[in-house]
Amino acid sequence: MQVQTRVDVFEMIFLVFLGLGTLVGAVVIAYTLYNAYKYRDEGETSDGDDVPTLGELPTGGKGGKKLFVSFGLSAIIVISLIIWTYGWLLYVEDGPQEAPEDAIEVDVEGWAFDWGFTYENGVETNSLGEGMVVPADTPVWLEVTGTDVWHTFGISELKVKADAIPGEVDETWFMAEEPGEYTAECFELCGPGHSDMDSDVIVLPQDEFDQWMDDQLTLTITLEDENEEPVTDGFELSIEHQENDEFDEDLSATLGPDDFEDGTVELGDFEQGGAYDVTITPTDDEFEAIEDTIDFTGPTDETYELEDPDADDEDDDNNNDGGDDE
Repeated sequence: MQVQTRVDVFEMIFLVFLGLGTLVGAVVIAYTLYNAYKYRDEGETSDGDDVPTLGELPTGGKGGKKLFVSFGLSAIIVISLIIWTYGWLLYVEDGPQEAPEDAIEVDVEGWAFDWGFTYENGVETNSLGEGMVVPADTPVWLEVTGTDVWHTFGISELKVKADAIPGEVDETWFMAEEPGEYTAECFELCGPGHSDMDSDVIVLPQDEFDQWMDDQLTLTITLEDENEEPVTDGFELSIEHQENDEFDEDLSATLGPDDFEDGTVELGDFEQGGAYDVTITPTDDEFEAIEDTIDFTGPTDETYELEDPDADDEDDDNNNDGGDDE
């Protein structure tokens, strides 16, 4: 069964109400015109006609049968319409029961006056950059919050809206059937920059989205000496996610000179962003060891300068020699 989008649901509800409204209106107008023609005043009234006088209530009508039938049918139609509509609105509120395996989750954070987006694999974007990038024809679950004042995140064309309140999380979802570009806006008056608090929402085909996500999870590390020349030997580099034990995948690696090309290595095997501990250890005491942490939430390029441990001693000797000369 194909998952219905929020846009599909609201369009379906609109068309049903429009169709029923048009049908009821046509029946009422037709019945009114029929009776107007049937009981038109032709200016001739025989003495045998039972015609009510002005101010007199009409009698008869077979005990109000027509009135009972019309009210009964109206009640059945209205109650059925309410139940049907409420069921679809619950679907809009809760989302599809069986989501595709490739459904994604994005945390949305609003602040004056921009939006930030964090994917479940640790990749981060914001409204100042690419905005939110999602795949087409795939449910996207959002957890929305704010950091300062009350905002409201919404994408009009995709019929999605959620409050961004500090200290609270509002959950919602949407799905775009076709690739394209949309705009997310703030629908709560939040300050002088409210009218400019928007973000691009880019919907890509699934294969292009996968490639985009792979590009976000690309880490490039370059090693160079004090003369900015590439270092090609005499070291070992280890890298490990700070929360490696919490993932099924092993987010760690140990690299040597053979893994580098002209002092540079590109890591694209990690499927999780976040904080990674990096240790560069010399194998021949030619360089000083380096320990660092890389906040890997998007395409990252880090350059490390490997310093000669004897350089400081030589500088100290030169300074001492200079002092003796004086």
